[in-house]
Amino acid sequence: MTEAPTNTEAEQIVIGAVMANPAVLSEVEEELGQDPAVFYRPAHETIWRAILDLVAAGIPPNPIILGDHLAKAGELQRVGGASYLHTLYGAAPTASSGQYYATIVREHANRRQIAELGTRLFQAARETGEDHTELIARARHALDLTDIEERWPAPTPLGQQGPLPAFPVDVLPDWVAEQAAAVAEFTQTPPDMAATMALAALSTAAGGRVHVQIRDGWVEQTNLYLVVAMPPASRKSDVFAVMTRPIYDIEAALQASAHSSIIEATVEKEAAEARAEAVMTKARKADDSVAAASLVAEASGLRMEADAITVPPLPRLTADDDLTTETLTKLLAAHGRLGVLSPEGDLFDVIAGRYSSRPNLGVFLKGHKGERLRAERITRDTDFAEKPALTIGITLQPTVLTDLAQTPGARGRGLMARFLFALPASTVGYRKVVVPPVPEKTARSYESRLTTLIHTLRDLPEAATIKCSDPADQAVIKLQQDIEPKLRPEGALGHIDDWAGKYVGAVARIAGLLHLGDRAMGGWGEPIEASTIERAIAIGEYYTAHALAAFDRMEADENSEKAKLVLDWIRRTKVTSFKAHELVTARRRAFPTVNSTTAALRLLEQHGFVRALRPERSGSRGRQPAITYRVHPEAAAPGCSEGDGGERT
Repeated sequence: MTEAPTNTEAEQIVIGAVMANPAVLSEVEEELGQDPAVFYRPAHETIWRAILDLVAAGIPPNPIILGDHLAKAGELQRVGGASYLHTLYGAAPTASSGQYYATIVREHANRRQIAELGTRLFQAARETGEDHTELIARARHALDLTDIEERWPAPTPLGQQGPLPAFPVDVLPDWVAEQAAAVAEFTQTPPDMAATMALAALSTAAGGRVHVQIRDGWVEQTNLYLVVAMPPASRKSDVFAVMTRPIYDIEAALQASAHSSIIEATVEKEAAEARAEAVMTKARKADDSVAAASLVAEASGLRMEADAITVPPLPRLTADDDLTTETLTKLLAAHGRLGVLSPEGDLFDVIAGRYSSRPNLGVFLKGHKGERLRAERITRDTDFAEKPALTIGITLQPTVLTDLAQTPGARGRGLMARFLFALPASTVGYRKVVVPPVPEKTARSYESRLTTLIHTLRDLPEAATIKCSDPADQAVIKLQQDIEPKLRPEGALGHIDDWAGKYVGAVARIAGLLHLGDRAMGGWGEPIEASTIERAIAIGEYYTAHALAAFDRMEADENSEKAKLVLDWIRRTKVTSFKAHELVTARRRAFPTVNSTTAALRLLEQHGFVRALRPERSGSRGRQPAITYRVHPEAAAPGCSEGDGGERT
């Protein structure tokens, strides 16, 4: 029996797009229509109905809320369980792609309708004496649907970017979520910025002090590299100041309490050194060699006593963002763990080589992973950190990202792959003027819990390791299985496989921070639960969508130029569909291999110039079938890549 026309991946992407950003539902429904039966898989139809119910009630259909809704209806396991909801949530390359894939779902539904009507028509042809007028009319209408050009929005000009998902604030620990939401409301800024800076604060508290163990032999630190990119006048400094102030207040209090002990140790050491030097002075003046030798021995003993006196460094939780890499190395050697937090992008100037003609990326690469850091000095002691933990939390302007991407080695050596990017939409021009301040109770809770967590972890005699529960380990395994195919050259994350290759580790780190935040007042030594991993995945999916946009922006010049070459070829040849190898044959200098076409074609797909029709693999073995790219009817129009776009029918 012939299999019914369907595209499971397109159905998954449509559902995932609306889960990630309910604002696209209206656009998706324009393509799908109002009948949930448009989905071929019953599970997808059930999930879609639940999403419509939640959105109608004004409730975001993220995996956790949607799973709870389905569980109450007794349908969660029937649709594949909570893990499958997270699979759907991560299926969409971007939320804006939902409308495009909805047309594919609609097209397959139409084809199934035709197939069903064809069967009925065949049966009707064998019957006599029956009136089939209505059946014939339905068949003609269905056939008409395949003859007319389906609705396809006009391409978005190159250089413009579709909407990105908002940060899932609700999955943060309650006291963090309340603070982030309140600060966002008070400053009239996207919650993404406050939430990301809250993660930077938690990372500063825990990085290097707590590790996460996933299964046997896999341990991740809990420090993160976080960047929020927003245009000028976005109140970045205001949000940064509120979310990080407890860190600086605690640091100042620690320094004040350590001040007297540092002075005492310094004076004691200087006195011991002075005694050793006084005896050594006598030894230099001694005429008797025996007496001189005795004095030298005494001076050596006093010098060793002086060296044994340790002057504790001034307590530091943070470092300035305009310091040299040499200074940062010394600070990490002295403290082991630090947070470089800033509302500006000066650190990226340092990374790019402000103080040196050759950028020194080593301290940033090793500070993220916790690898042994050693800086050999000829004229003074070697700076050495056994297992450094560096946190980076910065807000900056988007143009700085492009400058950083051009730094030699930043991408090739893996530095950019270590960052989690947030590119929230600007609220400038849409902000309310009179807004309520952050509630005092919310601010006190945030400050007191963060303070308790910092003091608790600083007092640990050595770094602690928190294990994942067995279900949590299984959730991580499932995540790895879901991500791996996306790393293939043709996969959704194939062009940022350096970043995506560290994605599961980043999720584990985020899960560790969520676990510590949930238990800031005690009990954080318990194993990490599967639900915490799922919450971390929700945050990870947010950063994945934004990483895709960030890397596209950083590579925009090169990819845009190559995308224009493809459009020029389309216009000259007037092709309506093609495969990548045809492009390689036609433009071999620009695209020497099929893989080299991926970034440009992906950019054209994101902007609506082409649609990638991905055939399903017929078996578990063999080469992946080639993707066919369908060309938008308006792609051949001169100036389309720069013109304004409106929806066409």
